[in-house]
Amino acid sequence: QVQFAESGGGSVRPGGSLTLSCVGSGFNFNYYSIGWFRQVPGKEREGISCIDSYDGGRPYYSDSVKGRFTISRDNAKNTVYLQINDLKPEDTAVYSCATDRTRPGAYYCAGLLSTMDSWGEGTLVTVSE
Repeated sequence: QVQFAESGGGSVRPGGSLTLSCVGSGFNFNYYSIGWFRQVPGKEREGISCIDSYDGGRPYYSDSVKGRFTISRDNAKNTVYLQINDLKPEDTAVYSCATDRTRPGAYYCAGLLSTMDSWGEGTLVTVSE
């Protein structure tokens, strides 16, 4: 019964900033890598960032968001955050978080983005003038 609840989405102007939150429940949150994904209707879901469970959480970013997005986690709150800066219209999407519940304790999460399949419902980010 792995569950996620995403929040923090909204309508933002290009260049603006936003912080998304992902609260996990139903599992030992601190043992799992957590990923952020985004999806536009008609397009494939894109893994954009993830954080593993070691040394406070080691991050990964896709090329499309690297330098603009920052992922972090607070295990005491069962929460992963995604700080987004310099938002662009192409960032418009539903953002969701997920984990691969078959791989607790994975050292580096980049390779798990393709296997994470326990999803939240997502939060909508709209970037427009």
